[in-house]
Amino acid sequence: MTIPALFSILLIVLVLPFLLKKVEEELELFLFIMGILAISVTSQWSISLVEDALVEPIKITAAVLIAVLLFRELKGFIENNVNRFVKISGLRLFSFMMVFFLGLISSIITAIIAALVLVEIISHLKLDKKHETRLVILSCFSIGLGAALTPIGEPLSTIAIAKLKGKPYFAGFWFLAANLWLYILPSLFVLGTFSAYISGTHISKAPGLKEQKKETFKDILMRTGKIYLFVMALVFLGTGFKPLIDNYISIISPELLYWINILSAVLDNATLAAAEIAPSMTLYQIKSALLALLLAGGMLIPGNIPNIIAANKLGIKSKDWAKFGIPVGLGLMVLFFIVLVAVN
Repeated sequence: MTIPALFSILLIVLVLPFLLKKVEEELELFLFIMGILAISVTSQWSISLVEDALVEPIKITAAVLIAVLLFRELKGFIENNVNRFVKISGLRLFSFMMVFFLGLISSIITAIIAALVLVEIISHLKLDKKHETRLVILSCFSIGLGAALTPIGEPLSTIAIAKLKGKPYFAGFWFLAANLWLYILPSLFVLGTFSAYISGTHISKAPGLKEQKKETFKDILMRTGKIYLFVMALVFLGTGFKPLIDNYISIISPELLYWINILSAVLDNATLAAAEIAPSMTLYQIKSALLALLLAGGMLIPGNIPNIIAANKLGIKSKDWAKFGIPVGLGLMVLFFIVLVAVN
């Protein structure tokens, strides 16, 4: 009865946030409940599991809180100097640097802070709405990819390291960077180059995107608490789904697993990572799964944290994101698939 019950829980986790807006809005609490249910069904409760669930979220939560407090001090600098930098460097070079470097530093300042910096820059950049929307989407692809290089970058990388920290991989802080840099760093360059191409050369007088609502200190604390609960929930889910992963997912070929993870376009990629990644998988399977989750996660707004933050704060509609995000994501997925197969 355990496996059918886990399949049922997995189906609920994947489908309910997509169908019910209330569940989507309270995703962290929903996943926490589902994680507890998965652990209970598989009888895996232990002191060490509870310790892991309490400890694993601390690094990324602390990183987000510290970074967001520092960011509040830098907002004025960004506001006052964005267009000055554009004038000095030119719009194309500025667009390249913004997309490339936000992706590069997101693994240190976290994807959340990188997304907030992006929102601040775009709010003061004088481009038309269409071009700014495209720059936001390319930046979010870059941030989502770059943040995966360290476990403090985003919840997906946090949970991947937590699940692989034992044998045979003994994953440490730089495990993902060591195994994914060959794919991620060139992709940041490609995204930056593409952003320079589509940004044009002239500042526009047409109205662009603006931040819809300024953050309060209460908002910061609420989001920090939600991140802690989210990662804790993913620890429970990942452990609870272990029998499912070992018996079914770990025997799927890396190539098929790669394309299955296009689901990440509509479902949060960290949740899917918790349901898929396990030490029983080969390194090729792990790389295929993670890269597909990261790429597909940029296609639509629900796929990744930076997308959700940027779209919500700048008022970008789902259809506008999809028009540009889906072709870009599919193109990157085909390119990555060819490289993955060739390298492995």
